[in-house]
Amino acid sequence: MNNAASQALRLSVSLGSGARPRLSLEGDGKRAVALARRRLVLAASLYACAFLLLGARVVEIAASGGAPPMAPSASATEHPSQRADIVDRHGALLATNLPTASLYANPGRVLDPDEAAEALAAVLPHLDVETLRAKLGGQRSFVWLDRGLSPTQVAAVNALGLPGLAFVDEERRVYPQGPLLAHVLGFTDIDNRGIAGIERVYDGALRGRARSGAGALALSLDVRAQQILREELAHAVAEFAAVGAAGLVMDPSTGEILALVSLPDFDPNRPAAASDEARFNRATLGVYEMGSIFKVFTTAMALDYGVAGLSSGYDATDPIRIARYTISDDHPKARWLSVPEVFIYSSNIGAAKMALDVGADRQRAFLKKLGLLSAPAVDLPEVGAPMVPATWGDITTMTVAFGHGVAVSPLLVATAFAAVVNGGVLMPPTLLARTGARPAGTRVMQAATSDAMRALLRLAVVAGTGKGANVAGYAVGGKTGTAEKAGATGYRRDALLSSFIAAFPMDAP
Repeated sequence: MNNAASQALRLSVSLGSGARPRLSLEGDGKRAVALARRRLVLAASLYACAFLLLGARVVEIAASGGAPPMAPSASATEHPSQRADIVDRHGALLATNLPTASLYANPGRVLDPDEAAEALAAVLPHLDVETLRAKLGGQRSFVWLDRGLSPTQVAAVNALGLPGLAFVDEERRVYPQGPLLAHVLGFTDIDNRGIAGIERVYDGALRGRARSGAGALALSLDVRAQQILREELAHAVAEFAAVGAAGLVMDPSTGEILALVSLPDFDPNRPAAASDEARFNRATLGVYEMGSIFKVFTTAMALDYGVAGLSSGYDATDPIRIARYTISDDHPKARWLSVPEVFIYSSNIGAAKMALDVGADRQRAFLKKLGLLSAPAVDLPEVGAPMVPATWGDITTMTVAFGHGVAVSPLLVATAFAAVVNGGVLMPPTLLARTGARPAGTRVMQAATSDAMRALLRLAVVAGTGKGANVAGYAVGGKTGTAEKAGATGYRRDALLSSFIAAFPMDAP
């Protein structure tokens, strides 16, 4: 070994009794090893600092809800708006989703809030400049600027090249049929949460179906029947200068609602533009004294209890005077009337006497059995409870017989009427398409009573007050009704609620 090598590396060996040889470095070798050790310690310290910084950042992000400053919160990006389509009983599309974008900002990265606000207002003129300026100049790390932008609007904002702005993909609920089914479908809010109609009742189910891929929610409605019903009601409103109208079509054998319309209506694509009057569902939420169509239930009640038969009769010669009330007929015959005549000529006097023969307790029990004294269980949140008198004496018994004294919704009347004509079975109403076997329902009257009532309803259209519904080939049976509206000082003879309830064909409604 030469002299340089000996200076670079020297080994020192020491031996002791019973000890292993001990080696040590001396000179330059010792210094080189020490330098390498210091470098390793420094590198390890740097790596440790880096991991500590990363760990601290992870903790910070977790504590703030998992969102970096430029990203919207988890609630904004997880797409809670995902919901299944809604279709009618034949698959016609009633509600669906369209992709859209929403604009947000991180004010900390906006260079000039004033300039950015003015530029955005120029391409999105529905936004207020001062509101934008306040948002963009704020201290928050995330603010919404606009929701539901079209592709054209997105392109216009992107063309501005403003730092600190970004988009998040969302969905917008749309209703291709416009106002046609507004009161049934309802609508959603900006975050696609259902807040009215079917959208609200089945909000969770619609989200679940979208997640599971179960497909569209099928309603019992037939969009063709819905269109015809709406056109006819709109025509009646225009012809008679009515303040509103409501109607529905139901399958009496299943309880499925095939059409349901309330006018005035609104566009569910723009619910904020609708008035309270337009959003009010007269078919299910409104309750009214329905007038003479209640004679359907009065007559069925008398027949079912055996109090009267088709050959029975009542004296309708003179009006009934009780306390301060007088009950008279609109089209008096001023003679004895058979039960069929009481029905087809719509005699208030005959119906009142028929109800008195039944009695208040049994009358109330029969109406309760038909579901007319409680709110219906139907797939809508907008449901009105009946207005029922606190005391039920003879006067109430007589006035309820011809549709005064109890206020009910058109849906309740239709559901009870369906039981009268379908063989006597009350079917719960539904807006969902029924699949499988027909539900059992609840028997509320004898089948023979239903048979007799179908014959009387047909007779009322052929020879009674419902002649306008006697359409060739359809065997329509029905009952008209007219009720004076209640005012601050009593009933108003100049303000009427006109109604008609019918079924066809009467041999198999």
